[in-house]
Amino acid sequence: MLVTNRFVVDADVAEEFTREAHAALAALAARPGYLRGDLLRALDDPDHWCLLTEWESVGAYRRALGGFDVKVSAVPLLARSVDEPSAYETLASAAPDGEIVVVASDRAAGPYR
Repeated sequence: MLVTNRFVVDADVAEEFTREAHAALAALAARPGYLRGDLLRALDDPDHWCLLTEWESVGAYRRALGGFDVKVSAVPLLARSVDEPSAYETLASAAPDGEIVVVASDRAAGPYR
C-alpha cells in the first residue's frame, strides 16, 4: 500500500517544514508494517512537496497512525497536506524489464473493481 501526502510549502518556511517532515518520517519508519518512505520536492516547482510511504497493508498504516510518536510528530504535519485521497492499493506492478503482475483489489472480488 502506498500513501502520498502532498504539500504546498512557501519558501520562507521550507526549512521548518523539512525538519517537521524528517521527524514525521522517522516516527512512521519506526512503526510495524512500514516498508519505506521518501520526502520529495517537485523539480519544476520547489513549493510542492510529497511525503511518500509504503506499507505492507492498509491495517499496518492505520495502526501506525495510532502510535503515540506518530500522533505527536506525523499527524499534525499530515493534517496540513493537500486535501485529497492519499492511500492507494497496488493493483499492478512490474520490475525493470519484468512482466506486469496484476493483483486483486482488497475492495472487491477481482482486479480493478
